[in-house]
Amino acid sequence: MGNLIRISEPASLALHAAALLARQTDGRIANQEIAAALQVSGHHLAKVMQQLVRAGIVQSTRGPHGGFTLALAPEDITLLQLFEAVEGPLGDAECLLRQQVCDGADCLVGELVHAVHSHVRQYLADTTLARLAKRFTLVSL
Repeated sequence: MGNLIRISEPASLALHAAALLARQTDGRIANQEIAAALQVSGHHLAKVMQQLVRAGIVQSTRGPHGGFTLALAPEDITLLQLFEAVEGPLGDAECLLRQQVCDGADCLVGELVHAVHSHVRQYLADTTLARLAKRFTLVSL
């Protein structure tokens, strides 16, 4: 069951980085600081952060004292906004096979796929970054 729902690495980075920014109360956080905290490539993270900037969720400042801050209050950012900023619109539930082999009317697992998809969409739409950030704690290695 652990692999039932997959969230891409870029989407996961967006969610985690935004949670770090939501907890930051004084100033900006540099890309390298976020990358170190999340134990990921700074180059890969920078690409994700720029997508969040283009979506208007994050602000970026260049220079020696530069970094990232949230452009909106954490209470005004949903997980769905973060996800879609990186992945594009969350589409409809699809067949689990590469190519659909049935007419879909009585799909073997269609009811489950649609229910899970609907639940995930609703969760992402209803959960704010503020709520996520409250319970977000990095694991020390």
